Order: sequence, then C-alpha cells, then structure tokens
Amino acid sequence: MARIAIIGGGSIGEALLSGLLRSGRQARDMVVAERFQERASYLADKYAVQTASVADAAENATYVIVAVKPTDVAQVIGDIADAAARAETNTAEQVFVSVAAGVTTAYYEANLPAGSPVIRVMPNSPIVVGGGVSALAPGRFATPEQLSEVSAIFDAVGGVVTVPESQLDAVTAVSGSGPGYFFLMVEALVDAGVAVGLPRAVATDLAAQTMAGSAAMLLESIDRAGLAGAGTFGPVMDTSPAQLRATVTSPGGTTAAGLRELERGGLRAAVADAVVAAKTRSEQLGITSE
Repeated sequence: MARIAIIGGGSIGEALLSGLLRSGRQARDMVVAERFQERASYLADKYAVQTASVADAAENATYVIVAVKPTDVAQVIGDIADAAARAETNTAEQVFVSVAAGVTTAYYEANLPAGSPVIRVMPNSPIVVGGGVSALAPGRFATPEQLSEVSAIFDAVGGVVTVPESQLDAVTAVSGSGPGYFFLMVEALVDAGVAVGLPRAVATDLAAQTMAGSAAMLLESIDRAGLAGAGTFGPVMDTSPAQLRATVTSPGGTTAAGLRELERGGLRAAVADAVVAAKTRSEQLGITSE
C-alpha cells in the first residue's frame, strides 16, 4: 500500500486521516507531520499513527499531502523539497497534493524538483464528518493514474470532482464557502420559525433535517438519472433543483406563496453576488509561482 504523509495536523489533516482509516487504510501506511508537539501527541494517541518532522514524513512517502495554512506553505516547502530530492522512492513517482487554499500548482512545481507531479485539491469543511466534496486540479506533470489515486484518497471523506485549475476560485466560491451560505440560510429559517411561534429547538431540528433530506433527494435523483442515462442515447430525466422545486410546489399552495416572497426579496441576486464576491476574494488571496 502506498505510504501517505499528511503535512499538517489541523482540522483538515485530521479529517483526512480519520476518513482514510475509516475507509480501510492502515495506520502503518500513514505518517503525520505536526509542528505543535501537543497536537502531534494527540493525533498519535487517538489514531495510533506515526508522527515525524516534515522532512522525515515526506522523504519516504508516495503521496505528500500539504494541509497547512497558505501562510505556512513557504516555510514547509523547503523541507519538503529537500526530502523529495533524497527520497528513496523515485521522485517521478512521488506525488505532491496541496489543500492549501490559493497556492497554485505552479508554485509547487517551481519550488520542488523538476518534473514533480502536483495535484491541487479544494475540499470543504463537511469533510470533517465524511460528507464533504473535494475538487481536484492536476498540475502539468500529474498523470491520469496519479489523479485517480488521489481521487481515491479524498473519496474517503466525501465526493470528488475534477476541474481545470482555472476553475478552483469558482469552486471555492461555491463549495468552499457554500457551508457558510447554508448555515446562514438555516439560521434565517430557524429565526423565521421562532417568529411564527415555534420553540427554537424545534425550529432548528425541523430546518436542519429538512435541509439534509432535501439534499438527499437531489443526490438520489442525480444518481438515478446517471444510471438511467448510462450507455443510452435517449433523453435523460431532469434532475435539476428547479425540477425538484417544481415537484414539491403545488399551484396556489403554501410553498408557492413562500417562494414568491423569496423571489421578491432578491434571493437569487443575493446568492449570485455572494458567489462573485467570494470568487474575487479567492483570486486576491492566491499564491502563484512568482
């Protein structure tokens, strides 16, 4: 089994470690580099995983996952580059995976041994409960086989999609920031429920389970459409949120009345503005090869 080094034992690193262990990976095949000794001891005790310095963790790993804050990347990249240069495995077979937001594959390629395969990943916060989604973008030297292996790693903590790196700022604006939009919507729905007479605990339970169930309906609908359309040339059923919304909206009913007010309040425009603003900020925070 390929050895995986996770550089950074924060929430993202721990979530990935936990997910990999749940999926059947062995602790002996993983190592974590965490600069804070107390945190390193916690991870070692809880997951029975080896901890090491950045250089030692990266040196003999097939996959080196950089899960530190963007501001810390420059600090660890030198250690990783030194380890890569003396790695026992062939450098061409060692894959570097970055989950540091805004740090481009070109930055890693410029600071690692020539020809190093790099894959950039944008996960979102629900990976901590195994329900996230991660967007993968391969660098210039990553092969389809390496991309497939990294996809399997992140599949342990949720769904996986592959996009060009040029789309990662848009991914950040939708799925990276999306949980924040979702929690705000739930908060607003809970407050509205309280305003019409529900106890807050009841309103919260209703709102959360309604959101979870609605998402499950959409995902199941998409899966059914994929199965129905596989290998056929006929029309594929409409699984869009718009179609599901129409399905649950009776003419002249309560849902129609509520939706009319959301449209009148500019919900669509507000969401569009939020995504554009988040994408712009993601672009501003980017770390390039320059």
